[in-house]
Amino acid sequence: MPLSRTEQIAIGSIAVGLVVLGLKALAWWLTGSVALMSDALESTVNVATAVAALIAIRVAARPADKDHPYGHHKAEFFSAVLEGVMIIVAALLIMREAWHGFQNPRVLDAPLGGLAINIVASVLNGIWCWVLITRGRLLKSPALVADGHHLLSDVITSVGVVVGVAAAVLTGWAVLDPALAAIVAVNILWSGWKVMASSLSGLMDEAVDEHALRDIRTIISDNAEGALEAHDLRTRHAGPKTFIDFHLVVDGRISVKEAHDICDRIEAALKRKLPDALISIHVEPEHKAKHSGVPVMGTA
Repeated sequence: MPLSRTEQIAIGSIAVGLVVLGLKALAWWLTGSVALMSDALESTVNVATAVAALIAIRVAARPADKDHPYGHHKAEFFSAVLEGVMIIVAALLIMREAWHGFQNPRVLDAPLGGLAINIVASVLNGIWCWVLITRGRLLKSPALVADGHHLLSDVITSVGVVVGVAAAVLTGWAVLDPALAAIVAVNILWSGWKVMASSLSGLMDEAVDEHALRDIRTIISDNAEGALEAHDLRTRHAGPKTFIDFHLVVDGRISVKEAHDICDRIEAALKRKLPDALISIHVEPEHKAKHSGVPVMGTA
């Protein structure tokens, strides 16, 4: 089976992560800098989480089965939570190395060459994080977006590391190197928490945002001619899928076919806006009306 676009990007993340890891490890080896070591350590996490993201994306793409009748879409959220945990672990390891650096500060070796290599790695990371975030949002992939935000934090901290190490070399203050590593660790901790928080909302069946909900209500209202009202609208998202269900009140005297045609019209309109939506509509007679929820155009 050919790879999907999402899977291709995830595989690209692994390749880019390995190249960046090699470059940053070389920069650390040349200089002995604790700050550059912390940057390389975060790249190790990048590779591990890129592998986890690819696995999650492949699992999420599996069709529904008897054990998972609603599909496997939430697998990507688990990947993003795992990524957040691994980011936090990396931050704690960097803090440990920074503490050792405070106790035994050292003069850096070959700083210019190491910094130049680190800058090349950061530029590559910056380009790829833009690809991940933009394509991940377009493909509605939480795993790719989470990976992109993680790389963005890596780019930001890499810039700080380069500036700080350069300052340590120019001033001769060797203690700046471990101090910068500690700052990097704090920033990574914050990044890990944000990734975990956003992913947990998906695991908790969080509704779509207000803008998307407003669009859904408008589409139902504009395409429910022949019905009386729609109420108890509920939504949730799971990776690229949006789940929508609501009750549609119709005149009890119309035929099942007529009611079904109204539902088909609403569903087709929603699918044009949200191609990956999974829609459930419960038809009810007029005495079930609540006179609230989504008004139907032309029935006021």
